Amino acid sequence: MKASSPQISSWVVQGDQQGMRLDSFVRRCLPHLSLRQAQKAIGEGAFRVNRRRGKKGDRLQAGDAVEFDGAPEWLAATPLPGGDLNVIVRYEDESVLVLDKPAEIATHGFSGRETNSLANFLSARYPALHGVGRSRWQPGLANRLDQGTSGLVLAARDRAAFDDLRSQFRRGLVKKKYWALVWGRAPKQGVLDLPLAHDPGDRRKMRVASAPRGRAAKAKIWPALTRFRLAGHAEEFSLLEVEIGTGVTHQIRVHLQAAGHPIVGDPLYGREPNPVEASGPRGFTGPLGLRRQFLHAFFLDFRHPRDGREIVVESPLPEDLNEVTERLGLQF
Repeated sequence: MKASSPQISSWVVQGDQQGMRLDSFVRRCLPHLSLRQAQKAIGEGAFRVNRRRGKKGDRLQAGDAVEFDGAPEWLAATPLPGGDLNVIVRYEDESVLVLDKPAEIATHGFSGRETNSLANFLSARYPALHGVGRSRWQPGLANRLDQGTSGLVLAARDRAAFDDLRSQFRRGLVKKKYWALVWGRAPKQGVLDLPLAHDPGDRRKMRVASAPRGRAAKAKIWPALTRFRLAGHAEEFSLLEVEIGTGVTHQIRVHLQAAGHPIVGDPLYGREPNPVEASGPRGFTGPLGLRRQFLHAFFLDFRHPRDGREIVVESPLPEDLNEVTERLGLQF
């Protein structure tokens, strides 16, 4: 539930805070916000300094009055409940949850302003998960999926289970498989062992890491291994069953692009649609009628953190992706 009543918070700058930037001051006053989120709130005009709209770089003086007068969700220290989200629980017991995330929602947000995420669903259905996880914004979540990717996400219901599941992910003991529709005729199988790094030219993206030189030598590089098997092809598309041994951000999307087979409908790593577009009964305008990338996490295999038994969970292909495979005559 969103907060609806106006909330005003105010602070007075102390002597030892003389010269502090406003964004740093906001972080100190509201430690649940990251620096980026604090700057975003300031950019929305949520903070006033001596009754004037503040800017993130404002230098504060002792005695200055800083007032909050923005959306009350900025003050929320944990995800707000979102019980009306269309999330299916595929597996549940006293220690773990396996959730089927729709493509239209994020796994989690970074402030109370996010109300359309898996974290909001968990906050509503399982409020005891607050405090379990890597941060307050990821209650119990042991892994994540990009917003445009649908499928299985694993969550822990207590700290011991979370630590065990994260250890399994680090050691490569969790098996994750995806369906991906890509451009071009892919080979019958392939292995992509390509390290990844953040793209210095676009912070939204990752890239295959080349040999670092100069300033780039300080950039963090993550090893990443992706395997794929051809499940079928039609026209100029290939359907791949993809398995990853690591979990680097955008890993499958970047690796398949690097292999010359970008995922159909991918807004960051895809390619311009060609005449195989469709308008479709729902008014779709993207390639093959897609509104998002054709990537679905359909298989999850892990060991139960309490007794070590094998747990296997599968998710059927969502309706929008199934329509595409039927249209292309792909059977798998």
